[in-house]
Amino acid sequence: MATEKDRLGDKLHDAERAREEQYFAERDRQLIDRLRESKEGETQGTATKATTLKGAASMRCPKCDTPLNSHTLHDVAVDECPTCHGMWLDAGELEALARWENAGWIARWLRSEFRKKA
Repeated sequence: MATEKDRLGDKLHDAERAREEQYFAERDRQLIDRLRESKEGETQGTATKATTLKGAASMRCPKCDTPLNSHTLHDVAVDECPTCHGMWLDAGELEALARWENAGWIARWLRSEFRKKA
């Protein structure tokens, strides 16, 4: 009689373990499905996230993250930070300002001074 009780107890423990394994297997499947759905949503939304991030970062000071003010100097748009007073130039704008300064009175004076000494 004692052995029958032990066999029945073992069968109940085995059945309980099987139900527990089924429960966790189903829960794992649900978690994996949710991860796949979120991963698919991320890949579809990557372009919109990149656009949103680019829009949020544009026209902000890289040093202090303050919105930049745009000024025109010698027909060149210069972005200036009102907080740290940094000046930011886009590609080609420095060369345009240098060309403009090359024709300025200071550059002409410096060239004439150095020519006299040479």
